[in-house]
Amino acid sequence: MSVLIILIVVSVLVAGTFLTFFVLSVKGGQYDDDYTPSVRMLFDDTKPQPKANAKSL
Repeated sequence: MSVLIILIVVSVLVAGTFLTFFVLSVKGGQYDDDYTPSVRMLFDDTKPQPKANAKSL
């Protein structure tokens, strides 16, 4: 029976830790931008530069 109480206390502590880190990340603005990551892969950062020494076949 005492093992059950220990497991409940440990699980509540772990859940509280995860909740604390989640609240801190939300307050820190980690989840503010939900549009840009979905379209970021559609745009190139830089245009590829043609090679000066490339020979045409």
